[in-house]
Amino acid sequence: MIKAIVGANWGDEGKGKITDTLSQESDIIVRFQGGSNAGHTIKNDYGKFALHMLPSGVFYDHTTSVLGNGVALNIPKLIEEIDSLVKGGVPKPKLLVSDRAHIVMPYHIMLDEYEEERLAGKSFGSTKSGIAPCYSDKYAKIGFQVNELFMEEDALREKINNVCTIKNVLFKHLYGKEGINPDEIYDLMMEYKEMIKPYVANTSAFLHEAMSQGKEILLEGQLGAMKDTDHGIYPMVTSSSTLAAFGAVGAGVPPYEIKEIITVVKAYSSAVGAGAFVSEIFGEEAEELRRRGGDGGEYGATTGRPRRVGWFDAVATKYGCKMQGATQVALTVLDPLGYLDEIPVCVAYDVDGKETTEFPNTTYLYKSKPVLKMMKGWKSDITGIKNWDELPVQCQEYVNEIERLIGVPITLVGSGPGREDIIKRTPLI
Repeated sequence: MIKAIVGANWGDEGKGKITDTLSQESDIIVRFQGGSNAGHTIKNDYGKFALHMLPSGVFYDHTTSVLGNGVALNIPKLIEEIDSLVKGGVPKPKLLVSDRAHIVMPYHIMLDEYEEERLAGKSFGSTKSGIAPCYSDKYAKIGFQVNELFMEEDALREKINNVCTIKNVLFKHLYGKEGINPDEIYDLMMEYKEMIKPYVANTSAFLHEAMSQGKEILLEGQLGAMKDTDHGIYPMVTSSSTLAAFGAVGAGVPPYEIKEIITVVKAYSSAVGAGAFVSEIFGEEAEELRRRGGDGGEYGATTGRPRRVGWFDAVATKYGCKMQGATQVALTVLDPLGYLDEIPVCVAYDVDGKETTEFPNTTYLYKSKPVLKMMKGWKSDITGIKNWDELPVQCQEYVNEIERLIGVPITLVGSGPGREDIIKRTPLI
């Protein structure tokens, strides 16, 4: 069976922890999109780790990790990440990298940095990891797939020369920077070839064989539905599809084989980067939630930037679950809310004086104001509770109300940062 684990919100929902937990029962974990521009924080018996390229199931000896063809592959970052795990006492993961994955080149990172610099105050808030330029080249058909590292030298040099001709126009005449050298790019690609060679495989064929053997496969998405290129808060989105449906494309498996879609939802809202964020809060109220939230505070796993925070947004989350095709929901980071007397929940948007529970396009999203409902707080620390019946009644009511608002069964509830801090819940719907 194939299951997908994806986010309903703006990313940072805690997908890594859920993947890490469900990996115990899985044989293969696949990253199907995104690159090193975001991360999943995992806390387990080995310690605390921020993963950026690797799937979150790498801590189990029985699993194989796969980076699918839909990934934007930063080869040095990947090798660095593997080395850091080994230094941290983690057994070296069994890893396969798709021979069709696109490579993030150094000039992609440079273009990302220079464009953010050019846009200045109107920038997209990029992590400057080269993701958008990499995917842009992919669709312009001037990107480099992993298999091209192994092509004949003359053919590879010819393509590199063509790419450098195009890129140097931008470097020199748009950004006023020094151009890139084809020979240096070729030499670097030969270094990449040696670094990635032990891991390269036809991962789609591997996954099809695994399906025929009845293996349990997890597809792990990066970021969340609000950051999807088509269905998110465009243009303040990522540069690949964050939806479970794209898991079939980004991993190279049939869509009908994805039987379950576990959509991860945060018990409050957070976001990194610019863009419409209707339930956002500010000032001391925001700083208090940011300080208490997440695992050690709401700060980006990749950038360390303070995340924007807000109250739970039922409009955005219900929409995100719809776009993901959620069959069940894992509700995470419930524990940080225990300090509040009352907890606001955004149950509708006011758009030009009219209330709606339908998530609008970006033009109207910027006009939207939150319609809040107040829920009673539970005023206690629930960290580490394992049984639903042990949660305070007000906490149970908060979860029940979220389930009612989003219309998807909540089967897992996060009660702390650790791998074991998860409550299995019988849904009411």
